[in-house]
Amino acid sequence: MRKVYLDNGSTSFPKAPGVGEAMCDFITNVGCNVGRGGYETAYDLGEKVYETRSRLCRLFHFDSEKNTVFTPSVTYSLNFIIGGLLREGDHVIISSMEHNAVARPCEAAKARGAEVSVAPCDRQGRLDLEAFSRLFQDNTALVVMSHGSNICGTLQDAEAIGRICAEKAVPFVLDAAQTAGVVPVDFARFQLSALCVTGHKGLLGPQGIGAMLVTDELAEKLSPVISGGTGSASHLLTMPDFMPDKFEAGTLNLPGIIGLNCALQFIEETGIDKIYAHEQKLTQFFIDQAEALPGVRVVGLPGAEGRVGTVSLDFSSLDNAEAAYLLDAEYGIMTRCGLHCAPLAHQTLGTYPQGTVRFAFGYATTEEEVQYAAESIKQIVNRQ
Repeated sequence: MRKVYLDNGSTSFPKAPGVGEAMCDFITNVGCNVGRGGYETAYDLGEKVYETRSRLCRLFHFDSEKNTVFTPSVTYSLNFIIGGLLREGDHVIISSMEHNAVARPCEAAKARGAEVSVAPCDRQGRLDLEAFSRLFQDNTALVVMSHGSNICGTLQDAEAIGRICAEKAVPFVLDAAQTAGVVPVDFARFQLSALCVTGHKGLLGPQGIGAMLVTDELAEKLSPVISGGTGSASHLLTMPDFMPDKFEAGTLNLPGIIGLNCALQFIEETGIDKIYAHEQKLTQFFIDQAEALPGVRVVGLPGAEGRVGTVSLDFSSLDNAEAAYLLDAEYGIMTRCGLHCAPLAHQTLGTYPQGTVRFAFGYATTEEEVQYAAESIKQIVNRQ
């Protein structure tokens, strides 16, 4: 049976060309640590790590390599910021379309005495900007929002959100898990205080490596959530107060950084616009096919505009889990069914508690694969 991978919202596959080879070469032929050795190989590796920070800065229009911090994932990045900033009496605003990577750390902050407000979004996943602007309080310390939905692909207007936050003088943190590497993300234009990304989705790199890009102003306010060795200021029993060491405790995921560097180079050479145009074409084609099927609802926006390459379907003629099972068992189509770690978003979209079947396309997805998926769905629905 053929296999068709349509779960790129979870992790991209295949990775960018050369990622696996670059990681294998590092493990096989380099293998040392960085910042812990006084020899040429370690210094050369340090330059490669710096190069990866520089590639992230260029991609996201950020101007400080030292404030580009490597983390294990976007979830860790968000926890470092939410957990490192919010104190008892502080107020944070999120949206009703958040993934649990935002919602759960904020709920944990709430348990510590912070206040959480949830800005409403419509049934297509778009933020109500007027309602959002009314939620600010004197003690509002942070706004954290996802750029793109991992369920229906809806993009938020990050530039408009950033403008409101700047007017209110409140830090704006963007979760770009679903958009980094796929749509343009401009740190300066969005007036961000921090950007959180992961390497294994749209950036086409390996799992286990992410980053947060943080302004000096926000970095000064953050307390390190993790403490340990940094290879610097070893005489201190407290974390260094300089970047990026302040937040990079312990040994970095160097194979992951090497793999990410290779993936970022591929994205630079390919171009974000080309990547997004390809995913938009596939998304519109799939939506057109799905909307013609009885007993199938396309969740979110009616077309590809304003989306990343992610489409969720809600089946009324059979259970969503059954639909996902049949697609895999009989047609080899890999999707994700359920609540996608985002119950708030499913409540907003009207798909709670049943969830949806998610089809997430990537740069390696072909039009023929999308056509095959649409035809397979049609055959399943027509049996009912």
